[in-house]
Amino acid sequence: MAESKQLTLPITGMTCANCVATVERNLKKVDGVQTAAVNLSSERATVEFDPALTALPALIARVERAGYGVAAGEANLSIRRMSDDNDARRLEKALSSLEGVLSAQVSFAGERARVNYVPTIVSQAELRRAVASAGFEAIETGGDAEDAEALARQKEIDTQKRHLLVGLIFTVPLFILAMSGDLGLLPMSISHAPWMKWLMLALATPVQFYVGWQYYVGAYKSLRNGSANMDVLVALGSSAAFLYSLPVTFGWLSGHVYFETAAVILTLIKLGKLLEARAKGQTSEAIKKLMGLRAKTARIIRDGAEMEVSVDEVKVGDVVLVRPGEKIPVDGVVVEGRSAVDESMLTGESMPVEKSPGATVIGATLNKLGLIKFEATRIGKETALAQIIRLVEEAQGSKAPIQKLVDRISNVFVPTVIAIALLTFLGWFFFGPPLAINADMSNFTRALIVMVAVLVIACPCAMGLATPTAVMVGTGKGAEMGVLIKSSEALERAGHVQMVVLDKTGTITRGQPAVTDIVALGLAEDELLRLAAAVEKGSEHPLGEAIVAEAGNRELVLADPQGFSATAGHGVEAQVEERRVWVGSPRMMAERGLDTAALDAEVQRLQGEGKTTVLVAVDGRVAGAIAIADTVKDGSVEAIQQLHKMGIRVAMLTGDNRQTAEAIARQVGIDEVLAEVLPGDKVAAVKKLQAQGFVTAMVGDGINDAPALAQADVGIAIGTGADVALASAPVVLISGDLRGAARAIRLSRATLRTIRQNLFWAFFYNIILIPAAALGYLVPALAAGAMAFSSVFVVTNSLRLRRKNIQ
Repeated sequence: MAESKQLTLPITGMTCANCVATVERNLKKVDGVQTAAVNLSSERATVEFDPALTALPALIARVERAGYGVAAGEANLSIRRMSDDNDARRLEKALSSLEGVLSAQVSFAGERARVNYVPTIVSQAELRRAVASAGFEAIETGGDAEDAEALARQKEIDTQKRHLLVGLIFTVPLFILAMSGDLGLLPMSISHAPWMKWLMLALATPVQFYVGWQYYVGAYKSLRNGSANMDVLVALGSSAAFLYSLPVTFGWLSGHVYFETAAVILTLIKLGKLLEARAKGQTSEAIKKLMGLRAKTARIIRDGAEMEVSVDEVKVGDVVLVRPGEKIPVDGVVVEGRSAVDESMLTGESMPVEKSPGATVIGATLNKLGLIKFEATRIGKETALAQIIRLVEEAQGSKAPIQKLVDRISNVFVPTVIAIALLTFLGWFFFGPPLAINADMSNFTRALIVMVAVLVIACPCAMGLATPTAVMVGTGKGAEMGVLIKSSEALERAGHVQMVVLDKTGTITRGQPAVTDIVALGLAEDELLRLAAAVEKGSEHPLGEAIVAEAGNRELVLADPQGFSATAGHGVEAQVEERRVWVGSPRMMAERGLDTAALDAEVQRLQGEGKTTVLVAVDGRVAGAIAIADTVKDGSVEAIQQLHKMGIRVAMLTGDNRQTAEAIARQVGIDEVLAEVLPGDKVAAVKKLQAQGFVTAMVGDGINDAPALAQADVGIAIGTGADVALASAPVVLISGDLRGAARAIRLSRATLRTIRQNLFWAFFYNIILIPAAALGYLVPALAAGAMAFSSVFVVTNSLRLRRKNIQ
C-alpha cells in the first residue's frame, strides 16, 4: 500500500460553517482521499490522500466544482544562462513537475519564467532552487514568496471593499429617501409619486445584483451541492423584499415598497464580512511574526572567500559567519568563537544562552556578544523555525473535539431557519399575532417582512468561527512563548488536566550530578576538594566527574595522580603530591580500617537529604566528606507552585530509591512520589494514575519517554531545542524550563474559556434573536445589522487572547 500524502490548500470564497462542511464533503468524494479537515478561520483545507489514486489537480478541480477557489501565487522569475529554446522547454518541464506548481511558462526570448503555484505547498525559494538544479540562474522579480497567499486574501478583501463602497453610494440615499417618506419629512406629493418608487428601484438594483451577486452565486453553488449556507439565507431574505417591491412599483399591487430593506440588508452584511475578514487576518498574526523572524541574507565562507548570499542559497556544510547584533540565518553547530545568543523569540526564555564550539545554534535567533562561525546543518524547511511554523499551521488547521458538535448543528442550521421562516410567514399571514409592526399593513406584507427578518437574523458564521479563531490565536500565542501545541485536540485536553507527572531526571533536576556540600576535618575546604579532584582525574564515574567539575569551577590547580586504582562500586585511590588519598564510600573506608565516627552524623544528615556522600581520607585519616546530588533546575519549584495554584496535583516519576526521591520531592513540593520505577514501567505508572480517575499530563524527554507521553492524556516533551519535530508528544516545550508546562495548561484553559464564551454568544444570539424576529420585534434592517456584527464579536473576543498575560 502506497504511503499517504498530506497537502494544505488555501481556500477562497468560504463564508460560514456550512461552506466548511461543503468543501470537506466534496474533497472526501475524491477517490483516494482519506481525510479532509477545513478551517474557516485560517481558510485552509488539510487533505490526506493516496498519491497513487489522486493528485493535486483533482483536489483543486473538486474544490472549484463545489463553488470555491484555491488561492494561487504567481512568480515572475528572470532566468539567466539559457542557450536556446530547448533549455526553455527543459526548464518548463522541471518547474511543472514540482508538487504545488499549477502551470509554468518559460520564454527563451524574454528570458523569463512565469509560474502559478499553491503557496502552502511550494515556495518561491524552492522554485529558484529547482531552476538552479536544472543548471540555470533565477532572479525573483514578483514580490516576496511568503506574500503569495496574503496577496490572494488581500485581493478578496479589496473586492469586498469595492462592493461595500458601491453599496454605501446607493444605499445611503435610498435609505434617506425611504425614511423621509415614512416619517413625513417629504410632502405627500413627492413621497407617494410613482416616479419615487422608480427612483428607489434604480438605486436598489445595483446593490441587489452587483453587491449581492456573490450571495446569489454562493447560494446556487451551495444548493447544487445539496446543502444550504449563509448565502442562501441572505439571498432569500434580500430577494423577498426586492421582488415583493417590483409589482408595487409597476402598479400591479398597491402598498409600500421595501427596496431600502433589501439594500440595507446586503450593505450591512457586506460591512460585517469586511470587518470579520480584517479581524480574521489578525488571528494569524503570530505566524506572520514567526515568518518575519527569518534572516534575509547570510555571510558565508566558501572556497576561502567571505561572501554575502541570500539565505536560500546557504547549503548544508557551509561555514557561516555571524557578527554581534546579527541574526543567525540557519541552524548549525558552532565551530569557532564564543558568544551569548538571545533565543527568546523561539523559546520564550529571556536570558541569553552561552555558545561555544560544539554548541548548536538555531536560525532566526540573535547573536548578542561575540563573533562566531558555525557549520550549517539545517536549511530551508528543515530549520527549527520552519518546523515550528509548520507545526503551528497544522495545529491551527486541525479540529478540536468541541468543534465536531458545532459542525453537526451547522449542517442542519440553515434548513431549520428556512423552515422557521416559512412557519413564521404562515403564522403571521393566517393568524396575525397581536404584535403588529404596522397596523396599516396587509397580512401578506406583514408576514413577508417578519419572514425576511427571521432569514437575515440567523447567523451560522458566528458558530463556525467560535472555535477555530480561538484555536488560531491560542496556538499562535503558545508559539511566541516557546510552547508548541501540535493539535487542537491537545489544546482542548490540556485544559482539563488534574494530575501532572514529572520525570525527575532532566525535567525537575538538571540530570548532571553536582557537588552540593563539603565537610572538611583539619583541612581547608578547597584543599580537601583539590586532593579529591586530583585522584578523580583518572575516573570516568559521574560522581568523580562532578568533583572534578566543582574544582574547575573554583579554578583549583590539580596535580597528576600517581598509582591510580579503582575498586568497582566502592571508590578510588592514588598518590597526590606524595600523599595517599582515598575517595569513596563509607564502606570502603571501613574496609581500609579507617575511623569514620567523626563524620557519621553528617553522612546520615546528607543522605537523608537525598544526596550521595563520598568520604575523603588523606594519609590514613578521614579528612572530610563531599555530598553530590542531581541539582534541581532553576524554575522547577516555581513551576510546581504554579501548578498547585491551578488546583493540579503533581507526581514525580523516578528510578531512584525512595529515600532519595522523597528528599527531592520535599525540596520542590511534589504531592506524590513514584520511586524505583524502571524505564519500561513508566507507562504502567501513568495508567495507574489514570485508573484513579485523574486526567493526566506527562512531562518528560520527547524521545526517551515517548511511550509514557503517548499513554498520558496529554504528553508534554521538554527541552527539545532545535529538534521540535522529533518529539512525539502533542505539546512541545522548546526550552528546558518546567514553567513552560504550567504556561501550556494556563494557555489551554484561557483558550477553552474563550471558546466557551464564543459558543455561548453564538448559540445565545440565535436562540434569543430568531424567536424575537419571528414575533415581530425586529425589523429586517436591524436584524441584518445584528447578524453582520455577531461574527465580528466572536473574532474580536478571540483576539483578546493575544493580550492575556499567560506567563
